[in-house]
Amino acid sequence: MTPRGAAWLFGTLAAGLALAPAPAAASASPTGPAAAGAAPGTAPIFTEEAAARGLDFVHFNGMSGELYFLETMGSGVALFDYDGDGDLDAYFLQGHMLGPGKTVADSPVPPQHPLPLSDRLYRNDLTVLPDGTREARFVDVTEASGLAAIATGYGMGVAAGDYDGDGWVDLYLANYGANQLLRNQGDGTFADVTSATGTDDRRWSAAATFVDYDLDGDLDLYVANYVDFTFANHHDCFTASGAIDYCGPLNYDAPQPDRLLRNDGPAADGTVRFTDVSAAAGILEARGNGLGAVAADFDGDGWPDLYVANDQVPNFLWTNLHDGTFREDGLLAGCAVNREGNAEASMGVVAEDVDGDGDEDLFMAHLREETNTLFLNDGTGLFQDLTVQSGLGPASFSYTTFGAGFLDYDNDGDLDLLVGSGAVTLIDELRQKGDPYPVHQPNQLFRNLGGLRFEDISDRAGPAFALSEVTRGIAFGDVDDDGDTDALLMNNSGPARLLVDRVGQDRHWLGLRVLHGDDDALGARAEIRAEGVGTLWRRVRTDGSYASVNDPRILAGLGTATKVDTARVHWRGTVRTWRGLPADRLLTVYVDDTPGAAP
Repeated sequence: MTPRGAAWLFGTLAAGLALAPAPAAASASPTGPAAAGAAPGTAPIFTEEAAARGLDFVHFNGMSGELYFLETMGSGVALFDYDGDGDLDAYFLQGHMLGPGKTVADSPVPPQHPLPLSDRLYRNDLTVLPDGTREARFVDVTEASGLAAIATGYGMGVAAGDYDGDGWVDLYLANYGANQLLRNQGDGTFADVTSATGTDDRRWSAAATFVDYDLDGDLDLYVANYVDFTFANHHDCFTASGAIDYCGPLNYDAPQPDRLLRNDGPAADGTVRFTDVSAAAGILEARGNGLGAVAADFDGDGWPDLYVANDQVPNFLWTNLHDGTFREDGLLAGCAVNREGNAEASMGVVAEDVDGDGDEDLFMAHLREETNTLFLNDGTGLFQDLTVQSGLGPASFSYTTFGAGFLDYDNDGDLDLLVGSGAVTLIDELRQKGDPYPVHQPNQLFRNLGGLRFEDISDRAGPAFALSEVTRGIAFGDVDDDGDTDALLMNNSGPARLLVDRVGQDRHWLGLRVLHGDDDALGARAEIRAEGVGTLWRRVRTDGSYASVNDPRILAGLGTATKVDTARVHWRGTVRTWRGLPADRLLTVYVDDTPGAAP
């Protein structure tokens, strides 16, 4: 087994149920204001610690004063374990100067990161403090990894997965321009294998996701393409008052086709190649301004479907027909447009079981004056717009949202919501003040009140939520392995932010790493039952949010429960069951007959 399969074990479920000590003991007193949403004068829910933890990345969007549409969009970010040591490392996508003949000297907001610009990789050297708690400390290893020389495109989105089955997580970069597949060589370095694998796409790609759509055991790749924008077709757009402003997707040519690449496995020489099956699979039958893509089994038939968030045109629900083809069911399923029948901006997208009934619901992040949207799944792949009833509509009306994710910040068993904001057209009030980039907005945190109702508690979440920035990608994961979910934020033309959860560890929790062989069993679903929280459903996934990669590990808040009565993992028609698991453990479980797997 490679280090990736053997490491990262605080506890492993194997024959005999051997358990290691918990990463951090849970408090015996889970109640109080910190657990319910910090009140003024109490400890914050999240603290911003990017610089303190070594994350000094600053994004540059190539702003030149020409108001190019591209510079408004921003990039994603990834949390993934590239070196197999069990903790989450960070990958940042970078931009570069935009426009023919333009140099960084022409930018009103010049790059703050040292030149030359490239994507950046930071290794997490998780440190155990004298009191037994763990602290994330990041080191920039971009040069040593070889990425400084090869990851120099204008980055938009990123996907992570072990496409060649060697036990090491690889990266796919969705760029403005040529995309790239970066193979993790297992020695701390990456190689560009785009040409050898046939995975390039030179359109403006915004998001991608690895998914085994044909259930043949290897990861295929879906690429969401955006708008046919070029510097040659750039033109001025205007506000209602006649001021020059950024354009939107509908100001350009017809929407772009997405792409489905089938993994054909290793050839005789060992090289893994992909075949473009977009036409044969039916993907070319619909075109949209794709900004987000998630893979999940929405209709409960055991096969992964695809949902694509399109900007200002109807969203897609690609239903898997089990024969290598897909049918676009968005309108019939009720998740292509909102309850008024309007297509919305749909930047970020999340698939999660929000109401705890065992199926995957959908959340979309939209433009200001549209409101964000929550679609509830009835279990058969039919959806109902419950945005108004949930309380998420009015609270989001004044915001443009990109990155988004459900997380149980207080570990009470209910999924809360964190969203990142920043406008795409100029905000008059900020422009009149002479702001060089007048699109910034604060981010929002919503607490789950139960009964599918949410409350905006941003004003009680901590000083980080008073910042007004241009947040785009957000990656969610437990960066310090203390049993709660942290968030890594990518700000367009601004510094990275690391929001560290400071209250979740005060309640009990269970973490699961679900493996198929040496790799994360993407799509596996965990059914976790504990006293006081009922049944929780969590899915192994890395996609979602906006153009970002999330922690594949499952994390379930248990409230006051000190043990898990039953944990079942559902994987491709099989179910594995474990009973009486202690709380506050991060465990590795297997869904196959890998040696050492639980019976």
